[in-house]
Amino acid sequence: MAAKSTVLVVASLALALLAGAAKAEDKSLYQRLGGYDAIAAVSDEFIARLTNDEQEKRFFIGFSTDSKLRIRQLLVDLVCKSSGGPCVYTGRDMKTAHAGAGITKADWDRSLKIFGEVLNKFKVPEQEQQELATLLMPLEKDVVDKQ
Repeated sequence: MAAKSTVLVVASLALALLAGAAKAEDKSLYQRLGGYDAIAAVSDEFIARLTNDEQEKRFFIGFSTDSKLRIRQLLVDLVCKSSGGPCVYTGRDMKTAHAGAGITKADWDRSLKIFGEVLNKFKVPEQEQQELATLLMPLEKDVVDKQ
């Protein structure tokens, strides 16, 4: 009888652990990233690094403070929405938004490197980084206008 109850206890614990693991997997990327505030913090750091990077800062010259805040909000909303969060992205499509900016493949690659550094700074796990990359990589064809 004691062996039966031990088996039941172990089985119950195993089921509870499996249920907990399933619940973690059911969380959206947005939730696993830490939600809105975490996405905003990463976006702020990313934009700060871009605007101070010798190769990338030219894309931010001439924007008013208000325009820079709008760019920041659009980035937050885009990542939030794309990762399964409750945000609404109200910006233009990527091709229209970046048309004529002269963004090269080297610029794109540099910005991805910076983004990866920021994600590492915030200790975003590898799986979530890979999922973000999967969401962002298709944008390259619309953002890059020069090879």
